Amino acid sequence: MLRLLGRVVAEAPGRPDGAGADHPMRKVTSQVAFEPDGWTPERAAKVAALFDDLAPTWNQRGTADRTEALDDALARGGPFLHQAPCLEAGCGTGLITPLLAEHFPVVIALDLAFEMLCRAPSDLPAPRVHGDSSRLPLPSASMGTVVLVNAFLFPSEVERVLLPGGALVWVNTLGDRTPIHLPAEAVDRALGGGWEGVGAEAGWGTWAVFRKPAAR
Repeated sequence: MLRLLGRVVAEAPGRPDGAGADHPMRKVTSQVAFEPDGWTPERAAKVAALFDDLAPTWNQRGTADRTEALDDALARGGPFLHQAPCLEAGCGTGLITPLLAEHFPVVIALDLAFEMLCRAPSDLPAPRVHGDSSRLPLPSASMGTVVLVNAFLFPSEVERVLLPGGALVWVNTLGDRTPIHLPAEAVDRALGGGWEGVGAEAGWGTWAVFRKPAAR
C-alpha cells in the first residue's frame, strides 16, 4: 500500500528536459521490473557499455538540485528506514554515496559499469563492488536498506537481500523526465503486494520508500 505525501520541497525553475516516454530506457526499465526474463546477458552488456562511455563526464551531474528528492526521502521516509547495512545499487561514480554515509553506518556501493567505479574518489566512504543488480553478490536477508537512484528495479533481488522489515528507497531525480523512470505506483505493483510505502514529489524529482513485510 502506497501513501502519497504533499510536496514540501518546491520545484526550482530550469528543470532539464531529460527524457520523454519514448526514451529507450523507459521500455527497459519497465521490462526488467515486470518481466523476469526482461534482463538478458546481451542487454546487460549493452547497458554496461553505455554507462562506461558516460563515465568520464558523470561527475558533472552532481548538482544540489539532483539530491533534493533523496534528501526528502531520507527525511520523511525515515520511519521506514532500517539502520542495518545500506546497499546503493547503481552508484555510478559515487556522487550520492557520501550523503548516504551520513545516514547509514555501513554503505556498499555497487555498479554494473566498471568505468564508473574506477572514477569514484579513492576516499569514497563505502566499498565499491562491480556487480549486476539482477544477481546481487550479497547473501539473502543481509541488507537493511536498498537505495536505487535512477537505477533499474529488480524486485525479486531487492526482496531477497533485504532483511524482514527492511526498506527500498526509490528516487527519480528528474521525476517523469528521468530516463530510468517508474512512477511510485508502478514500483508498488512490481514489488507484488504487502509492502507499505510513502512517496512524494520533491524539487525536480520524485521518491518513494517501501518497507518489506516483517513476515517475509
